[in-house]
Amino acid sequence: MDYLPVLIQIIIAVGMGVGILVASHLFGQRATAGKIKDSPYECGLSSDTKGETRYSVKFYITAMLFILFDIDVVFLIPWVLTHRDLVAAGIPILGPMLFFTFVLVAGLIYEIKSGALEWEK
Repeated sequence: MDYLPVLIQIIIAVGMGVGILVASHLFGQRATAGKIKDSPYECGLSSDTKGETRYSVKFYITAMLFILFDIDVVFLIPWVLTHRDLVAAGIPILGPMLFFTFVLVAGLIYEIKSGALEWEK
């Protein structure tokens, strides 16, 4: 009986997976006589271009910066949640976190001034 919640969770997970596969099979796109089966599909219209789209380097830079700053914010969340406990224990945490935040803001200002977030110059 201790494993009943785990068994229920496994049954739900397998059921969802099978349900999604069945729904995809029932309602999914089918290849017709004039179309290539693995061609890109957009609202029922044939694609005018190849499936390969070239992206600008700016797109990748912006994506990497987003991930970088998003991870930095994730590091701030545990600090916010445990700040009161750390202060009560006498652990000096404010100075290192202010330095961390300063470096984060300085990096963001540098990226804005260098134009890394501008799509076109």
